[in-house]
Amino acid sequence: MATPSKAVSDSFDRLVKIMAQLRDPKTGCPWDVEQNFETIAPYTLEEAYEVVDAIKRKDTRALQDELGDLLLQVVFHSQMASEDESFDIQDVIDGICEKMIRRHPHVFADEKYETADEQIEAWEKIKENERNIEKSKKLLKLERELSALEGVAIALPALLRAEKLSKRAARAGFDWPNTDLIFEKIEEEIFEVHTAMQSNSRDEIENEIGDLLFAVANLARKLSVEPETALRKANDKFERRFRSMENIATKKGREFSKLDLDAQENLWEQVKSDEQ
Repeated sequence: MATPSKAVSDSFDRLVKIMAQLRDPKTGCPWDVEQNFETIAPYTLEEAYEVVDAIKRKDTRALQDELGDLLLQVVFHSQMASEDESFDIQDVIDGICEKMIRRHPHVFADEKYETADEQIEAWEKIKENERNIEKSKKLLKLERELSALEGVAIALPALLRAEKLSKRAARAGFDWPNTDLIFEKIEEEIFEVHTAMQSNSRDEIENEIGDLLFAVANLARKLSVEPETALRKANDKFERRFRSMENIATKKGREFSKLDLDAQENLWEQVKSDEQ
């Protein structure tokens, strides 16, 4: 019988070979063959969200399935990269192994941390050092102007990226000293949204709404709240309450969409009260 590590290795090798076969220009799957990094990226993001959804639902069977789908995405991207000789799956694995060892000196070396906060602070310093090394490499190559915002992925969900951008800026000293000033900024942005509405310019309204959302993301960061997580919970809460309103209306023999706004608002307040 194969040892667990050997079994895992064999299974992973099988997955890599399956992906290579799917991408074979002559005998592979036409759909898989015609894909590229850009066309696959949305599926990668979707699979990551489905992993999170399975976790939230505490559905371990679904989690196993979704993790498999997410793993396939990693192998898919690595296979495409190997075809143009950029890197391959072995480079990906070696890279993450080296990174984890480098970022956990308290486990793989002689560093000692007394608290979780000390470990988090050290983790951020290690990441900053890694970024500085990359900056040095780019400086030597004269590739482009360096920035404290280097490395914040463009493809991140907008709210998550807003948090990361503002966090990086704050590390460089560009930050509000307290939350009162952020509230003032939010009020300013709300006023500017109202002003933009008077212009009837879709571009202006979109621009000001964006500024408002960015300011709110900064407030969340300042209060140590992940805005993406907070909004996801708000979405779940809204969906739960809305479905409850629909159910109450149905039990009363009414169609929710046919109720006037006052009746719908009364149902909303009833649902909120029942939850509390």
